[in-house]
Amino acid sequence: MGRICVRRLGCPEFTWPVDEPTPKAGVSRSLFIPDSAIFNGHPRFATLTRNIRQRRGERVAINIPIFIDKNTQIPFKEDLISVGGDTDSINAALPNHVYMDAMAFGMGCCCLQMTFQACCIKEARTLYDQLTPLCPILLALTAASPIFRGYLTDVDCRWNVISCSVDCRTRQERGLEPLTTEKFVIPKSRYDSTTLYLSSEGEKFNDVPLVYDEQIYNKLKNANIDHQMAQHVAHLFIRDTVSLFNEKVHQDDTVEMDHFENIQSTNWQTMRFKPPPPKSTIGWRVEFRPCEVQLTDFENAAIVCFVVLLTRVILSYQLNFIIPISKVDENMSKAQKRSAALTEKFWFRKNITSAFKAAGANTTLNNDAVYTPMSIDEIINGKTGEFPGLIPLIHSYLSSMDIDADTHCTIRKYLKLISRRASGQINTTASWIRRFVQEHPAYKHDSVVNDEINYDLLITVDGIQSGRISCPQLHGDCLLGVSKTKETIPPALQKVYSCTP
Repeated sequence: MGRICVRRLGCPEFTWPVDEPTPKAGVSRSLFIPDSAIFNGHPRFATLTRNIRQRRGERVAINIPIFIDKNTQIPFKEDLISVGGDTDSINAALPNHVYMDAMAFGMGCCCLQMTFQACCIKEARTLYDQLTPLCPILLALTAASPIFRGYLTDVDCRWNVISCSVDCRTRQERGLEPLTTEKFVIPKSRYDSTTLYLSSEGEKFNDVPLVYDEQIYNKLKNANIDHQMAQHVAHLFIRDTVSLFNEKVHQDDTVEMDHFENIQSTNWQTMRFKPPPPKSTIGWRVEFRPCEVQLTDFENAAIVCFVVLLTRVILSYQLNFIIPISKVDENMSKAQKRSAALTEKFWFRKNITSAFKAAGANTTLNNDAVYTPMSIDEIINGKTGEFPGLIPLIHSYLSSMDIDADTHCTIRKYLKLISRRASGQINTTASWIRRFVQEHPAYKHDSVVNDEINYDLLITVDGIQSGRISCPQLHGDCLLGVSKTKETIPPALQKVYSCTP
């Protein structure tokens, strides 16, 4: 069953068999999550949970603003002493926020991620940079997470929950104490938004001070790695490893990449730049990571299809979405707000078809001619005379392609869903869930999502997924008609593949 998060994760008796948290012992030492709830099929998960807490020097602290309804207790502050809380947890929990204290709250969320292989490193860097400003836009458009720990919250997305759940920075690294034993003050969690463009075209838009390991940077520069890529890798390596297994400690780094991947794979950013593995035909890749998973296969397929087509349009039309990284960070904060897809304005480049200027050109970053606030609707569907819109550009691209009628019909349904969600004609998943809770007869308008509401929500979601329940609020009329597109590979292509050496 597709779900972005377990909505009553951390509530009393949320596991079966029922188990109790152990705040003073065990791996997580959470007030809410028993260690038995952590998947024990692989040591990675318990290891990460323990190591993140130990490296940080205290439990992680996740505070998400509660949705204040007419009967919500104000100030909202829970009795943490009754569940084994100590001074640290009491001080960490903010008033009028839902407090969570373990990695499971973040890594218990689901997401929709896409990896694209490029033809070369230059194309990979182009895709990485051009997709970076789109991360907050797609996060808002796929918002699906309004409930945490059994409470209706004032956010619609998972991102900050995961970011805080794996924040292993010490007090010194968070700037709360002077640097004495640590090397860096690090502004962000290791799960956060991208901080650096990688192409020469994007370099001048890197307006956020970058923390990186100068020793590693110099080593890479001496090996003829260019400035941007050297900074990128040196930035990854300001982090310590948080999961390392005995059999992987001693490696021949001239033929193995495990040491690099150990750090790379635990820098969870909105975009990930992926070099080719050794002794492999796999090429340069980029991973697009912000999207929230949707309730149905149709919605997830629509999101994937939209982003895939967007990468083709970016490369074919040589589009330019780059804005200052600081503005992308602002957009990431806005994207998580309640109903952001309808109510927020996002910084976006005005002329996306303009040619790149030389990296050293005298262009002011804070220039109204370069970027302006736009709604999701304007970005996706366009604004007459001012902005073409991403979906019209995709339609223009498709019109030049030789596509069979059935496939084209399916794609149009996918794009119709994206377009209507952007315009507000149909709900985001988060908005639909929020409305379901608020209209449920058992909801007391106190921000509490009890077992009865949660059960009925799951039953309804199951019905929507199986097709037993129609949900025009989520899908409009996009599901009308049956696609003739086949999931199997056509015989002609199978023959081609069989002849490929």
